[in-house]
Amino acid sequence: MFVSGFTFVRNAVKLDYPVKEAVLSILPLCDEVVVAVGNSDDHTRELIEEIGDHRIRIIETVWDDTLRKGGKVLALETDKAFQAINPKADWAFYIQADECLHEKYLPDLSHSMEQWKDNHQVEGLLFDYRHFYGSYDFIADSRTWYRKEIRVLRNNPEIHSYRDAQGFRIGNRKLKVKQCGAKMFHYGWVRHPKFMQAKSIEASKLWHDDQWVQERFDPEKEFDYSIIDSLTHFDETHPKVMLERISRRNWQFYYDPSKKKFGLKPRILNWLERKTGYRVGEYQNYKLI
Repeated sequence: MFVSGFTFVRNAVKLDYPVKEAVLSILPLCDEVVVAVGNSDDHTRELIEEIGDHRIRIIETVWDDTLRKGGKVLALETDKAFQAINPKADWAFYIQADECLHEKYLPDLSHSMEQWKDNHQVEGLLFDYRHFYGSYDFIADSRTWYRKEIRVLRNNPEIHSYRDAQGFRIGNRKLKVKQCGAKMFHYGWVRHPKFMQAKSIEASKLWHDDQWVQERFDPEKEFDYSIIDSLTHFDETHPKVMLERISRRNWQFYYDPSKKKFGLKPRILNWLERKTGYRVGEYQNYKLI
């Protein structure tokens, strides 16, 4: 079995993306990892090169900064990395620059890839998600956060990244997938408030024009993490590749998980989900088989 990892990133140092940890977390399962490094204003390429593993292959890309709607540029950059993987790969392991796979899932995930490798009805493997917010001690647990995403794909050139790079399609058809049992740890909302504000500004530019961004963000201010509806304490372990980064945390975030900022309808729907595990009206960008 040949597995190609792939990801994309730009300005990882400037915006404090844990892309180095993301790549390291999937390397044990990969025969290669393609990293599409976009035109950056910092030392992103050097950061990737510091990993020092022969399996990593960097391709340089140029982002289309004229695309300011729907995060489309993120899908285009994902596709550039996907199209650059080794043609002989059986599976392609996609990870975003702010995600990490816990090492405890490596054996079972490897088994799942072997199990479904020759069954081409299975076009991808579905991961559960843990979204960290504010610090490494809290996870977001309301309905506003997606619960599952495809992260292992069949090496099929007809597959393309969808909308803002959260899912994949063949044409307009959803991929047929199996649950793999692994959880992806998403750290996109955990960084110093100064970096979080800068990241939010840059991300907003992928959806909105300059006037919209300027009216809503002050680059001199720090991000306000208190604007969140519901969090819960995280009482498990983080991936080992994240521990050094976590030890460098240089900000404080306090939150009382017992205080929920819900209206009546969201409160009822969240209660129902916690009791039954069923999310009413959940958007699913995949077909579970």
